[in-house]
Amino acid sequence: MTQLPKPTAQTSSFEITTSAQFAAWLAKHHLSLAFTTYQTNRLFFISCQTNGRLKFHERLFDKPMGLYADGERLYMSTRYQLWQFENLLEPGEKYGQCDRLYVPRTSYITGDLNVHDVVLDDAQNIVFVNTDFSCLATLDPNYSFVPLWQPPFISKLVSEDRCHLNGLAMVDGKPKYVSACSATDTATGWRNHRRDGGVVIDVEQNEIIATGLSMPHSPRWYKGKLWLLNSGTGELGYIDKGKFAPITFCPGFVRGLAFWGDFAVVGLSKLRSQPFTGLALEERLKAQGNTAHCGVMVINLTTGQIVEWVHIAETIEELFDIVILPNIRQPEALGLQGDEVQRLVTFPNSGGIVTTKPTVKRPSIGKSAPVAGLPQALQQPKQPVAVKYQRVYNLNRANALDYDALTYPSLRQRWQTQPPKGEVFGISAAVEGSLVGFVIAELVSRETAEIISLFVLPECRRQGIGTKLLVYLERELRQQQCQQLTLSYQNSSLTEKALEPTLKKLQWQPPQIQLGWGSNPVENRECQTRKFLGSTSPTSQNSNRHLE
Repeated sequence: MTQLPKPTAQTSSFEITTSAQFAAWLAKHHLSLAFTTYQTNRLFFISCQTNGRLKFHERLFDKPMGLYADGERLYMSTRYQLWQFENLLEPGEKYGQCDRLYVPRTSYITGDLNVHDVVLDDAQNIVFVNTDFSCLATLDPNYSFVPLWQPPFISKLVSEDRCHLNGLAMVDGKPKYVSACSATDTATGWRNHRRDGGVVIDVEQNEIIATGLSMPHSPRWYKGKLWLLNSGTGELGYIDKGKFAPITFCPGFVRGLAFWGDFAVVGLSKLRSQPFTGLALEERLKAQGNTAHCGVMVINLTTGQIVEWVHIAETIEELFDIVILPNIRQPEALGLQGDEVQRLVTFPNSGGIVTTKPTVKRPSIGKSAPVAGLPQALQQPKQPVAVKYQRVYNLNRANALDYDALTYPSLRQRWQTQPPKGEVFGISAAVEGSLVGFVIAELVSRETAEIISLFVLPECRRQGIGTKLLVYLERELRQQQCQQLTLSYQNSSLTEKALEPTLKKLQWQPPQIQLGWGSNPVENRECQTRKFLGSTSPTSQNSNRHLE
């Protein structure tokens, strides 16, 4: 038995225990596994490292369910999307230690259909089980889905999950068999038939070929047999002359089935919710003095024996779907968090993955929009946040106005009456790729620059961001052999409390007060301050390089 250490704080907290030879079994057959768990919103990969130890890799998505592997691609259903992942790596190329790197390349918006099994047909069309609408469906750019087939007992396509249609078996690239928890035609009518109302339907013949099942899932055609998970009894078996023939009992709600050689790989879940209670599985486990497990089991199809297993404790209680990834030793995927999905780029003749430098995003007004495909509760930035400062090059009168929402005073208003006098410099502050602060200066002569805008978002103030913006601006101007930096501003209570203490801390000269031309000279006084920068030898610079 192998026990894995708890993952780091970057992953969900869970404990994994495996059979002693599970990693060796993966290595021997040159396999990796992938599975989904909508209960914790994760896509997981299990593989064997070169040192013989198991590796678990996870990515966060919103309610991942059906999973399908096809060569270089993965397909996965989530709450209201179908994702298509593409492998970024060329043959023989690696990214770190991984030899397959899946990136979410395409998302199809379907709406919340409660999509279960997902497959490709012989024409490479996506076919999926639309559980809420009780039908098989495919995609179309003009619709959320296009129905392909519905059970003969379903009278109307309506979002009522009438029979809990959930599994699909393909034969010769075409839909052949489906599983459902009942043959009911009323809203969620299947819930009253969980113990023995399950059916298997022949799609081509449009008729029920097996009855008396308990919440059947994951029908698969393999080696001339229709295999099935009779989830409510915890059994793996096959359909023989209209009857379910079990070969193995598993201590859990079985769902998710894949095959390799003489082995079946089965996913197990705990009985955590009401739809899972009152089943024969629950009674059998209680009689054995056992409880339902969450994990993976490898079963020998010839003997029915469980030869390898993975037990997942604590946080994860349910698995949904599982696939085998042949000839892949260490797969990984890019998620929708972090910056890898933004920065890893491929193109023809690129010679592999190109890692781009971070760029400054244009400002947006209001709160950030939700990231499509991520659970809403997990999108808040972690504290404390890291602030990145960088020089923004090639600013001019046109493109600087793209940042007008992050300027004070407004550059748009300033340049209506005071056109730029020289080259414009900008230093930005960003948190997780979004701008939170900006300082802009222009060179009024070869040795003198003037700050024309300094702004930090209100929610990010009192964190030293404005001070660092000024520090980095001074550093950049010194490298340009600038000798003097000036700042003019309208005096107010805000500048007295925030700006002037900052300038004093940075050893700027005390402000000189100049009276304005308004009707009330006291209200229109302008303050000007300057700092002598001295000169240093200029150093080489890279576009958009980070200052910290």
